[in-house]
Amino acid sequence: MNFETSLAIQNIKGKRSRSIILILLTAFLALSVFGGSMVIMGLQNGLKSYEARLGADIVVVPNEARSKGTLDAILLQGIPGYFYMNTSVLEKIQGIEGVEIATPQFFLASSSAGCCSTSVQIIGFDPESDFVIRPWIQTAYGDSIGFGDLILGNHISMPADHTMTFYNRKLNVVAQLDETGTGLDNAVYASMDTIRQIMDDADALGFHYHAGVSTDEAISSVMIKVADGCDIQSVTNDINIHVRRVEATPAKSMVSSIAGGLTSVSHIVGALTAVIWVLAIAILVVAFILIANERKKEFAILRVMGASQKLLARLMLTESALVAAIGAVLGVALSCAVVFPFSNYIRTRLNLPYLLPGVSTVLLMMLGAFAITVLAGALSSAAAARKLSRSDAALVLREGA
Repeated sequence: MNFETSLAIQNIKGKRSRSIILILLTAFLALSVFGGSMVIMGLQNGLKSYEARLGADIVVVPNEARSKGTLDAILLQGIPGYFYMNTSVLEKIQGIEGVEIATPQFFLASSSAGCCSTSVQIIGFDPESDFVIRPWIQTAYGDSIGFGDLILGNHISMPADHTMTFYNRKLNVVAQLDETGTGLDNAVYASMDTIRQIMDDADALGFHYHAGVSTDEAISSVMIKVADGCDIQSVTNDINIHVRRVEATPAKSMVSSIAGGLTSVSHIVGALTAVIWVLAIAILVVAFILIANERKKEFAILRVMGASQKLLARLMLTESALVAAIGAVLGVALSCAVVFPFSNYIRTRLNLPYLLPGVSTVLLMMLGAFAITVLAGALSSAAAARKLSRSDAALVLREGA
């Protein structure tokens, strides 16, 4: 350890109150930089994940599902819900020009009563025609999905015995999916045959969800892949014109509406981070100038003892860098304590897709926030260090006499 570093550490220990204040200021700076960046990145990743998980060009649901916002609540917030239309809708859609693939999905909300393991959203899909959920499931489970098999979303705890019960029917849990940052993490997935059986079980227990549509003829939504060369909006318009009591929406427009909310939140978070950054830097500059004025006599004595101007400047910069480093570590640690454990709460409160980046990206962000904070702390003291090192030692000592 060199002379400047050793002396800087002694000065930091000797002036604990002053050092704690500076550490807290730099910690606040690091917290705002790292925390704000993580929230913005989480929103951006969430939007990409949401777009990938939709996996379709057009989404068709009953009119009441769109008007009441039920689909958005299921996809974004993970709120259990259900709505149904007749399978004849699927047949009509398949006959419209430009539709290459049309696959149904089935939504069912489990009960919080004793007949069910937990209250969750259950999503059924057709393994034969599905092109939306199946590719996602195959990353976690390579085998085919059979009758009675369940796939869990990432936020649902895996049962110890790998079984779950819905409406008194015990089913096998065969896999768990990766996190998406959307409400789909709180859902359970099953084949259409399985979910229709669960629906019959619910009906037998007095849970009448289907509102006049028989279980065998009910579906909740249709996901559509448009043939190459066909215009998505034109196909959407044809569906809305020729199929009654449904609403077809291009998936991109659903993503765009969410992207608008994401942009607004990102701008707010970015603006707050910038304001905090400017205020923290300004306070640090003022604090270091005041500290420099307090230490004029100390530095004058060091000059008389033979310390050079460059040595005094390096000493103050070293002190500020050490203080900033401690504050940076503290600020990043506090950010991690808030951002990671409460990520699901943040997503729910923002009502937007939210998916934190991987470990390697997080580590790079930590290093970046640390470097920025240390650099900001050192630069904040640079002017004061320059002024202090150039002061006349004899004059300062005479003033203090």
